[in-house]
Amino acid sequence: MCAEINGPASKPSYFLISVSTRENLELCITYGLAGFPSGEGGAWTFCEIDQGDYVSFLYGAKAHNLYRVARREAISNAEHLPPWKPLTFKQSGKTYSFPFRLYLEPIRVLTEPIVRSEFYYVAENLLLRGGYRKTHFQADQTTLQSVSQMGARAEGSVEPLPLPEYSTFTPRFTRTRQLIKRPETCRFQETILQSAIRRHLMCEENLQKLLFEVGLVGVRADALEILGEKALTQGHIDLLVKERVPVGSGLQVPIEVKTNPAHTKDMVQLRGYMDELRAECPMGVLVAADFRKGAVAKAGESGVRLVRYKLAVDLKETPTFDEIHQGLTLEAVG
Repeated sequence: MCAEINGPASKPSYFLISVSTRENLELCITYGLAGFPSGEGGAWTFCEIDQGDYVSFLYGAKAHNLYRVARREAISNAEHLPPWKPLTFKQSGKTYSFPFRLYLEPIRVLTEPIVRSEFYYVAENLLLRGGYRKTHFQADQTTLQSVSQMGARAEGSVEPLPLPEYSTFTPRFTRTRQLIKRPETCRFQETILQSAIRRHLMCEENLQKLLFEVGLVGVRADALEILGEKALTQGHIDLLVKERVPVGSGLQVPIEVKTNPAHTKDMVQLRGYMDELRAECPMGVLVAADFRKGAVAKAGESGVRLVRYKLAVDLKETPTFDEIHQGLTLEAVG
């Protein structure tokens, strides 16, 4: 049984965090803080980025500094607490505070344009998305290695942020509309399931088991990494398994995630991603609660492996992300 990932990440991930304004960027850098809005996107980002991971800020098409996540907090009534002012979006008219917070340890000081070849993985994501439109972007280990050699080592510590007494909460998720009370309890949606599956497969034992079940015999889990949403011209791959350090060629396996039973159209969508990845993609994996007959019939001819997920928690209630992740199992179908 794989040890649960609850503490600092043994193989840390690297994320670029989108910042909305220059003022907010300066506050983030001054206090060594990252904050995410009180909607479902902010809760998802808070679940994605773990203690021990590495982050940089993304603003003005540049990556700013490199930090290690020292700890995380979800703060109640954050609209009354500094350093960020509540933000109102013009399109929706909705106002968001920043309850989901990461406390950051400075590692390197840098300001680098993401047009540099070292940021290709993230820059391609941004280009194909037509802009940020997302709280965060995960980069691969090659990018982290490159950024770890940019700029200069950070000296000293960040300025402490004085706060009045406050309370914290643990984000929860549900499928019961009446129990939703953002930001404390958010709707369970596909992105949360994606994050739980990514966290599950970050355990090499779990990933090795899945590789064996889907027929990727001889591929070592410790040579791979699993990344969050990856943009392609045909859409967005939910998860991507790829070689951590490609040499000569690079294995890539797209994973499409559906919270409900999967249909034939989901197979067609995944097949399109596989075609775009070409020869380095030996198969695709479709993860769903169940599969319609049409999807099962089409899987073999499409080169897609079907994997059923199960959760040990009741989503009619309000489980935490850790409870969702720890109760997750994946089983290949057929």
